[in-house]
Amino acid sequence: MSDQSKIEWTDATWNPVTGCTKVSPGCDNCYAETFAERWRGTPGHHFEQGFDVVLRPERLDQPLKWRKPRRIFVNSMSDLFHEKVPDEFIARVFAVMALTPQHTYQLLTKRHGRMRSLLNNVAWRSSMYLHESVMDLSGPDRPIPEWPLPNVWLGVSVEDQKWAEIRVPALIQTPAAVRFLSCEPLVSEVNLPATALEEPYWHSGIDWVIVGGESGPGARPMEPWWARSLVEQCKDGDVAVFVKQMGSVWASDRTVGGKTVRAHGDSKGGDWSYWPADLRVREFPQEVALHG
Repeated sequence: MSDQSKIEWTDATWNPVTGCTKVSPGCDNCYAETFAERWRGTPGHHFEQGFDVVLRPERLDQPLKWRKPRRIFVNSMSDLFHEKVPDEFIARVFAVMALTPQHTYQLLTKRHGRMRSLLNNVAWRSSMYLHESVMDLSGPDRPIPEWPLPNVWLGVSVEDQKWAEIRVPALIQTPAAVRFLSCEPLVSEVNLPATALEEPYWHSGIDWVIVGGESGPGARPMEPWWARSLVEQCKDGDVAVFVKQMGSVWASDRTVGGKTVRAHGDSKGGDWSYWPADLRVREFPQEVALHG
């Protein structure tokens, strides 16, 4: 866990679980796996088991120690809804989030089906409330937390059109105070589903869209017009949009004397002073924060 994060759309990270497995093309060049596997087999290291799924119950109470409100990205080094994470452990994570309403939690998953099933399950929700009541010290008259938890944002990864068509409808079927899409790494053009759950437009159930190109070794290109299309779709649907970065391929587009020269600022394409003006947009749901 870190009380500061370099991820532009969050303030801190909290990892009660680490490790994951690949499920779709967006996972191909996973930064978390690359980092964790560097330490596999190192005795005593936090990632001695590499990127294997590991529960970290000792980290569950960490947000309780933070008094200053902040946005917290949950499991930046894993996926909370991975099949190897028990239902009860997920309930305990939600219990902690219920006990810390001063924070805003951002959960991102590629396991859309399990998230939808679990959060619609009344028995699981009762388990979450039980864990919350055991941890709460305010006494027997404590109010039951509102459902869905108002400080929890739920998101799914959408890297291409196929997964947009699959994950967006599942997200809309999941109870959440705020629903968002992470179109990062964006590896192809995405036209967000026009209908889901009999709703007339996809944006009737989505509050926020993050857009970003891939960075790091083996990065795939993101065409600027893919990002522009999503920004325009969000604008048309009155949905907040956050363009995070243009990606390494865009940032490294020329060679001089056999060496790559950064034509567009930093290695991730995150310096937006180099971006087209219409892509310089970083909004948050319910609190628009345009810059530029």
